[in-house]
Amino acid sequence: MALSKKDVLSSPLKQFDRWFEEALHSEIREPTAMNLSTASNEGEVSSRIVLLKNFDEQGFVFYSNYKSRKAIQIENNNNVALLFFWPELERQIRIEGKAKKLPEHNSDQYFDSRPENSKIGAWASRQSTEIPDRKYLERKKADFEKKFSNQKIQRPDYWGGYLVMPHRYEFWQGRENRLHDRIEYKKESNEWKIKRLAP
Repeated sequence: MALSKKDVLSSPLKQFDRWFEEALHSEIREPTAMNLSTASNEGEVSSRIVLLKNFDEQGFVFYSNYKSRKAIQIENNNNVALLFFWPELERQIRIEGKAKKLPEHNSDQYFDSRPENSKIGAWASRQSTEIPDRKYLERKKADFEKKFSNQKIQRPDYWGGYLVMPHRYEFWQGRENRLHDRIEYKKESNEWKIKRLAP
């Protein structure tokens, strides 16, 4: 497969949607998995895989614990990077932008749609904090199952969504002999400028 400036769409979001739909229909195991990189004020970078839950003209949405390491870093430095890697298609998409919390009603709506076990898990796990052993986590899960038996499980106030608002995209298409295709979209004065980059 090839990728050229004349072939890509003028909107990076529409180009993303095109590739994302192709990934969804290609039977890739986790097409929504994306690597999220965050950094502290001191420049210490950390990365982890999160799942894309939605995207639109505003940006890309994922959910997390607001007391996690990623959340603390976003609170202090909201510059983030996303990476989608689909090796079966020899494609990757890099996205750079700024992250912000979603409004509470968006987080409530998504939390209500989750399976009950996932809701309990959000209550049971104080993400990124030290715990003594696995049994501690299982006891917490059992405690919250008892607490919420026969009642609606509300969203914890320390759990919710983030929106990543992009200012740069890069679409990478693998080619032979390391002569890969790289097309960059960069926002300048509220317009997307398209460039071809050397591999």
